[in-house]
Amino acid sequence: MNLQQQILKLSIPERILMVENIWDSIAAENENIQLTIAQKKELDKRLEKLEKGEGKLSSWEDVKARVQSKL
Repeated sequence: MNLQQQILKLSIPERILMVENIWDSIAAENENIQLTIAQKKELDKRLEKLEKGEGKLSSWEDVKARVQSKL
């Protein structure tokens, strides 16, 4: 049985915990992940718009509904 098959046998809460642990391990090893120039420019642009009051914010409920509507 391969790893993916073993993972799929876990309950959803167990798989979520596994993903959290994997993400934490990646973050711990890569504290200095470098953004590309394009990513930095995009983040700077969004932050500037937000600071000017021009940024569009969405509640978690709105984001979740948009994602679910696309599934």
